[in-house]
Amino acid sequence: MRIPIHKQLMWWGVTTAILLLAMWLLGNAILPFILGAGVAYLLDPVADRLERLGLSRVMAVTVITVGVVLVAAGIIVLVVPLMLRQAAALIETAPEMIQQARMFLISRFPQFVSANTDIGTTLTDLGTTMGEQMGTLASQVLSSVGGLISAIAILVIVPVVAFYLLLDWDHMVARVDTLLPREHAPTLRRLSREIDEALSGFVRGQGLVMLILGTWYAFGLMIVGLPFGFLIGVMAALLSFIPYVGVLIGGATAIGVALFSFWGEPLWIGLVVGIFAIGQIVEGNYLQPKIVGQHVGLHPVWLLLALSVFGALFGFVGLVMAVPLAAALGVIARFLTQRYQDSALFTGQALPPDPGQPTLVEIVPRGTVASAIREARIRADMNRAHGRIEMMREELTRKHPETD
Repeated sequence: MRIPIHKQLMWWGVTTAILLLAMWLLGNAILPFILGAGVAYLLDPVADRLERLGLSRVMAVTVITVGVVLVAAGIIVLVVPLMLRQAAALIETAPEMIQQARMFLISRFPQFVSANTDIGTTLTDLGTTMGEQMGTLASQVLSSVGGLISAIAILVIVPVVAFYLLLDWDHMVARVDTLLPREHAPTLRRLSREIDEALSGFVRGQGLVMLILGTWYAFGLMIVGLPFGFLIGVMAALLSFIPYVGVLIGGATAIGVALFSFWGEPLWIGLVVGIFAIGQIVEGNYLQPKIVGQHVGLHPVWLLLALSVFGALFGFVGLVMAVPLAAALGVIARFLTQRYQDSALFTGQALPPDPGQPTLVEIVPRGTVASAIREARIRADMNRAHGRIEMMREELTRKHPETD
């Protein structure tokens, strides 16, 4: 008997609620495994390509693991210390920059930014607060980042989990496919393919875009000689997954630092502005359309909402899971919207009922049925006669046992 659809939805809803509750309760414990699964998902196409080139799965995964470990070690040794030093220096210099901006505004617009006005008071309080609190904040941030980088769970568990999941990824996908409900398996496979296209297209494509932009911004600002240029360029690239946010925040910070450092030298200030302008033009006209594309279906507002909601509910684990969950929810929302537009609730017209099982009629030559009935009657008469003979024989045997 077929299970009603409302009962199926109830069971799937309970299962989803249990998974979300487990993620909420065990967030810190399962974080390394979530990160490992994410790394394996991102690197699976590379492993498949190496297999097509003739390597075994074990050898392909080993080559990928060695390459990722070397790249990660290079980043930790070369990039992270430089960013931490520049971040600390920027935090220490920020109050002086704000004070200089305040003095500039007072000299140019004394009627708006005097010491007695709201703007002047705000700038004074902001500079004082930053001077008092930034040292403590910097030490806390640096210590937390250092603790995160040096955590055994991140450095040991994530690579191990990623290695084994990447090794058995295709088998796991095939096993999950066998566990899908048979009635809804085609629909679930289609939704899974769409989620994979949206997620992989966004994450891999946007990751490549951020790498290109980060290289351009960081090295361009360093060549110009902008203080903290490497940090500003990397942060602008990391924020570029949300259109215009990275260039606005990074560009505003870079121009502010350039005004502080290159005041009276408009050429260098213009070069800083040009670096971000060129990056924005290339990103909008080439990188985003060619690499990320328009088919991923992750709108920036939807992505920001997912980051805010899942971050508030599940903390750092929610931030890690926000992008895949946003991709999945976006695909499911489009699927439900399509089903709604096909339903009677949208059209106002009920769909016709499903036709019943048709009656099969076999066409045979004339007299076939009558001949079959006649043969059946003859067999029935013969069976009855044979039964009577057997009964008479058994009765004679009982009356005259000596004749047996």
